[in-house]
Amino acid sequence: MHAFFKHPRAIGVGFAVLATFCWGLNFIVPYVPGRYSVFDFLAIRFMVVGALGIAWGFSQRAAIRGLAWPLRRLGLALGAIGYFGYALCTACAIELSGPVLMPAFVAAVPVLLALLGNTPTKMLAWRTLLFPLSLLAGGLLLITLRGNNSSVADPHTFAVGVVFSLVAVALWLSFSVLNQNALGKIPARSTGGWTALMMAGSALCMLVLMPLGYALRLFKLPCLGASYDNAGSLYAWAIVIALFSSVFGAWAWNMACRYLPLVLSGQLIALESMFATLLCLAFEKRLPRVHETLAITAVLTGTTLAIRLLWATNEAGGQR
Repeated sequence: MHAFFKHPRAIGVGFAVLATFCWGLNFIVPYVPGRYSVFDFLAIRFMVVGALGIAWGFSQRAAIRGLAWPLRRLGLALGAIGYFGYALCTACAIELSGPVLMPAFVAAVPVLLALLGNTPTKMLAWRTLLFPLSLLAGGLLLITLRGNNSSVADPHTFAVGVVFSLVAVALWLSFSVLNQNALGKIPARSTGGWTALMMAGSALCMLVLMPLGYALRLFKLPCLGASYDNAGSLYAWAIVIALFSSVFGAWAWNMACRYLPLVLSGQLIALESMFATLLCLAFEKRLPRVHETLAITAVLTGTTLAIRLLWATNEAGGQR
């Protein structure tokens, strides 16, 4: 057993599991505020993320000064899109449509990214992807239709949750593509400063939108009280999730990528969806329903097969 954990692949898988578990904590946000609202939680969380980003940015100020102003603005904007916007839409989607739909949509993100990469090169014929994409689409369709029929909430509420899920996926895809393109223009030594800019940008976006949230009476902190005696649990959860999702998760994933080939790390990203579903169901204190089990299994299987085909083909093409 000791020798097993010395193997580079085993170390990489361990880091990948840790990273995806950390990211899965993002999905329990609707379950932890208690008497407070999701928006109270997100406000505190991104205050923590912003403080961490400013501190990190100060330590990386030389690297940040080396970035052109357009890149600095893009870094801040990506934080608003991929950190704050994605977290907000994810929390709203889970609160409105339950614990399985949003994680199932997230499982499709690695496939969509790989498909975007395959579109211009067409290294893999689309008919080769018919089976895994059918599994993926069938799982998403099943959880959407059955979730709508079996939901205790109003069908219109569930439909709004589906919209939030789709917007969250769109935001994450946009973030991934723009970030990948920007990283090609940024020196390796500036990566830390780049991440700090995104963390600060997420907090800035939250601060800009706070007056609107206050006007819409989305916050309960003003009336329930912001003292530690009243909101101590809210603060604790906000700090834990901010640290794990924004710091430890990114660190563990970067470590995993040092030990694992792209085709394997891409498949392991799908674990985020599994952890998210299990964590949400644990907070609801129930087992998955039959249709939920079938749907998430189909989605994860289709995702794994599609990524294997796309990225294995990409690696083979790069070796020619």
